[in-house]
Amino acid sequence: MPHHSTPMTPAPTPRSRQWRPVPIAVVGLSALLLAACASPVASGGNAVTAAPSGSSEPSSQEAGAPTPRLVYTHDAGISVLDATSLEAVGSAEMSGFNRLNPAGDGRHVFVSTGDAFRLFDAGAWTEPHGDHSHHYIAEPKLTELAFAADKAGHVVLHGGKTVLFNDGSGKVESFETSALAAAAEDGKLPSTDVYTTPEPHHGVAVELEDGKLLVTLGNEESRPGIAVLSAGKGQERTEIVRNEDCPGVHGEAVAAGEAVVVGCENGMLIYKDGAIKKVASPDAYGRLGNQAGSEKSPVILGDYKVDKSAKPERPTRISLVNTQTATMQLVDIGTSYSFRSLGRGPAGEALVLGTDGGLRVIDPISGAVTSSIPVVAPWEESATWQDPRPTLFVQGSTAFVTEPAASTIHAVDLKTGKVKKSAQLEHVPNELTGVTG
Repeated sequence: MPHHSTPMTPAPTPRSRQWRPVPIAVVGLSALLLAACASPVASGGNAVTAAPSGSSEPSSQEAGAPTPRLVYTHDAGISVLDATSLEAVGSAEMSGFNRLNPAGDGRHVFVSTGDAFRLFDAGAWTEPHGDHSHHYIAEPKLTELAFAADKAGHVVLHGGKTVLFNDGSGKVESFETSALAAAAEDGKLPSTDVYTTPEPHHGVAVELEDGKLLVTLGNEESRPGIAVLSAGKGQERTEIVRNEDCPGVHGEAVAAGEAVVVGCENGMLIYKDGAIKKVASPDAYGRLGNQAGSEKSPVILGDYKVDKSAKPERPTRISLVNTQTATMQLVDIGTSYSFRSLGRGPAGEALVLGTDGGLRVIDPISGAVTSSIPVVAPWEESATWQDPRPTLFVQGSTAFVTEPAASTIHAVDLKTGKVKKSAQLEHVPNELTGVTG
């Protein structure tokens, strides 16, 4: 999420949701007209009734291999592209400003609408079958499944768990990521474990591989740090360790060795091996509010801002925090960037999309900029964080970059360092994510 000092206000509740499918020969699907989210969201995170969405549908078709897809938002709703051809495969009308979060199962995406985490089916999935797997494609659709929320916030994927954080209530819901697809096929959502923080705030939670839960601390006035709770169920969890030397705590990422980090207005906190360490910024106000981690690297890539009053600040330095040595390195990349500019490559390389239009590839250990790939025309970040801006999303060895000014998307081959394909889009793209299929 972007740099903002107050809790995020809820996005407008969508008013109109209907299908506008895009016919494609490769799929050959009949239109699935679905008046999505017409039923009220059930309380307590329970799902409302929806039609099954699995491979038993007559509209699904078996594919020879996994079919990765991209999902992006725009003023008219949500659209889906084939990640290889960049051709449109479907869309759903949806009013309001909506945020996208991967659900973690390779098929679904959560749409944060303010009052709910709504499940969007990207229409590509894989089902294991003994010693092999079967791959399917179908028309994407906005399902009627939703977790009720009060200011739907961060969605975190880690250790086989998907964790949802409600900013308006402090409710943390976690579930086995692997259970989502089967439950959705039956028109349900998986059962969740629910923990509620002492006070609601704009926060985040991460469930660790051993079942412990890391949660941010705060309320509507301040967010001072994090606490790590014991493994267990719901409010039965007990606090193990906390650190409140993290004003304005924001964002999270996980590095190799399950080092979990959160950003502060004066550095970063690292939780690893049962202890919390503070890495201080060299400036009194040195904010690391957005981070990108990689299981291939002990280093976390972050932004770095030093002007609290700037709206917006356009920094040229990025931060590289080594979770093994608890040290921070600042690198001036010679151009500004936005909160949607950070990513990680398949080998853990740090990626930053600059406002000069170049995608920089950075060695996370040395901080050396190894290359800069020209991708989009120079641009300037809007002062309104919800406005479209070039956005980076990495899937495998391909970096996808949107160019809102030209309603275009580009696919960058990180192995060759070149743009391998570009495509014109029907809409001006805003948020971008994808599924592996």
